[in-house]
Amino acid sequence: MNSVISNVSTTLYLIKNKKFNSVIINYDKKSENLFLWYQQLIAESLGKDNKGILPVISNMPRDNHSVMQLYLDGIKKNFYTIFYVHEKNSEKIISNNILNSKNYLKNKNLSQILYAQKKATENIFDKKNIPFRSFEIIKRDERTLGELFTFFILETILLAKALKINPFDQPAVELIKKETKKILI
Repeated sequence: MNSVISNVSTTLYLIKNKKFNSVIINYDKKSENLFLWYQQLIAESLGKDNKGILPVISNMPRDNHSVMQLYLDGIKKNFYTIFYVHEKNSEKIISNNILNSKNYLKNKNLSQILYAQKKATENIFDKKNIPFRSFEIIKRDERTLGELFTFFILETILLAKALKINPFDQPAVELIKKETKKILI
């Protein structure tokens, strides 16, 4: 519970300092649907009364060579959640297919390389004083998933209460539904 309260407190501080974009840096392809749900949760629950947080999903390693430049040296309206899941079985790089200039990749598996990239991102974010939190999942199972869902829901409810927003409705979306029905009738 302390980590939820700490995260809410930090997020409120960031919002007060005009950081409204929550970028999820996801190093786990299997968690893409979790973050689509999280994006909906945050946008629907907090995007009201001219308030809110824009949740952006950034999938790694793909985005490392596109939007990471912006994250590191671009606008400073973002705060980040770095997410990684340890994988037990990961493909190994075939050593004889590696160029000599890339010897550091020899005998490494893909999860080792991805984890190194995640740690490097955290190190650079620290050096550049870029706000982030990090979730590192040791065991992928139902219990862990339930804990993540609970954490994010509680965090969202507490943020909404602090921002004086009702997190349980979506009045603006209802306007689109009514207008769509009107057009179709």
